[in-house]
Amino acid sequence: MPKTKVAVALSGGVDSSAAALLLKEADYEVIGLHMRLWESPHLNYQTQRAENICRILGIPYHQVDLQREFEYHVVDYFCREYQQGRTPNPCVVCNHYVKFGLLLDKAFSLGAAYLATGHYARVQHYRNGHHLFKAKDTRRDQSYFLYTLTQEKLGRVLFPLGEHSRDEVRQMANQAGLPATTKSSQNICFISQKNYGAFLSQRFSSLPGDVVDTQGRKLGQHRGIAFYTVGQRHGLGLASGKPLYVVGIDPERNRIVLGPEEELYSQKLTARNLSWISGKVPGEPVTARAKIRYKSKETEATLFFRTDSADVDFAQPQKAVTTGQSIVFYNVDEVLGGGIIEGFQPTTQENERERFASVPKP
Repeated sequence: MPKTKVAVALSGGVDSSAAALLLKEADYEVIGLHMRLWESPHLNYQTQRAENICRILGIPYHQVDLQREFEYHVVDYFCREYQQGRTPNPCVVCNHYVKFGLLLDKAFSLGAAYLATGHYARVQHYRNGHHLFKAKDTRRDQSYFLYTLTQEKLGRVLFPLGEHSRDEVRQMANQAGLPATTKSSQNICFISQKNYGAFLSQRFSSLPGDVVDTQGRKLGQHRGIAFYTVGQRHGLGLASGKPLYVVGIDPERNRIVLGPEEELYSQKLTARNLSWISGKVPGEPVTARAKIRYKSKETEATLFFRTDSADVDFAQPQKAVTTGQSIVFYNVDEVLGGGIIEGFQPTTQENERERFASVPKP
């Protein structure tokens, strides 16, 4: 019988190369797909590494040029969000449109039955459908970035690293003679040295405006709302007797709102662009564990659904809820779904929700 063909998305890093290795050892017919997304010395180096990995493993190498699509779906989106005073997560968007969209289509066009990646996550298949779970190594779990996967796509993707720890992955890659590992990076791939400000300045011009406190009193001037995010303390350019943080961004009035740390906490938020792994929107309120950003701790929350959004009430106040970020919901270690944070209600300003929230009152 012919082997099942699997296309592996090879970034050039240790995780994707180990995924390809595991699949080859499991007797799949493996091909390597490398996405060319952006021109930079670092990404050019990753391209060379991806080619070298394919040579070492003895598998075909295919380069997929998605630069134009990546610019449109990810980079332009990233810039638009910052211009509107929001803080986006481009990796979530890239996974949705590019990796598990365009690249998945390319894999199928090459005759592959599955697309595999180096994500640390797990998929389980039951009679009632496909289910997405956290990785066994919860320290490396990346299920947060995958909540937009549909039932159809979950049936056609593989995450070979889901049952392995990062140490195991590094060891198997070294034993196979794959390129030496490099330090894991959380930086955005198209921004060098995490210099968001310099990158955004090259893409659009910003309009200075007022910095105010939560009572509307002017404290100074900002250089453009795109260069600030909720929770930010440093780089505000203001002297104060006590620490001040960005507690809100008001794009309509081009203002940055500062306040003390206690005003960073919120117990309610609104989320839109909801996506459910099951493909079915819950018909009644749901209690789940929620993460408001990738590195945040999960907290119990109750979801109340509207036509195109959900209100989320947390059991404990959350620090620095940020519009534009993804909120992801879990049942123990299973991903239920997620959405984009659109508005929040500070616990110390419950009667002034409109000052901070972009979503109108119901």
